[in-house]
Amino acid sequence: MPGDGDRDPQGRVSFYRAGVALFAVAFVGIGIALVALTAIRGGGAVGFVLGVLFVAAGIGRLSLLRRRR
Repeated sequence: MPGDGDRDPQGRVSFYRAGVALFAVAFVGIGIALVALTAIRGGGAVGFVLGVLFVAAGIGRLSLLRRRR
């Protein structure tokens, strides 16, 4: 019967983990791009700080994801 809880919960968990990893890698990429573009354009501190924070958030999330295995 549909909705009787017969699905494999492990499939959902692995899908969730893959999504979290994808977003974490995207955050790292956005952060690197922010830092690079800020440096190329001779920008101020805000671009550097936001870029570093994006990279830190992505790396932190990836490290937490690896730790929970």
